[in-house]
Amino acid sequence: MTSFSLHPQIEADSTFITALNLCQVRLHKNAAFPWIMLIPRVNVVELVDMQPDEQQLLMQEICTASTVMRTLYKPTKLNIATIGNAVSQIHVHVIARYDTDKVWPRTVWYCGVEEEYTTREEEQQIQLIKKAFSECSC
Repeated sequence: MTSFSLHPQIEADSTFITALNLCQVRLHKNAAFPWIMLIPRVNVVELVDMQPDEQQLLMQEICTASTVMRTLYKPTKLNIATIGNAVSQIHVHVIARYDTDKVWPRTVWYCGVEEEYTTREEEQQIQLIKKAFSECSC
């Protein structure tokens, strides 16, 4: 893999949880939704710019992340997205959504709902998710 640097906005909006073979897994700081991000450690903008083996590994890691989120949070729906308009560095959002959440069925982007984790809550979420990744047999 080539040298990797994290976009400053991703770093500001999230906290490191764990590293997979290709991706960093990060907890998004908006506590209104169970929300993680996968950031492949490659210097590309689009999925199609990745090597085929990297694309396949990313898909596997998205599936693992989805299993973790479903197991932990039992959502109505998973939102999986690689929008990248504001931050061009490739990253994948995996968000657990509920038909009872504050903005359902609208998207979480620019919905006006932002909640902050306390330091303790954030650490608890990180440990919970990290443990789930380590135990996942995906």
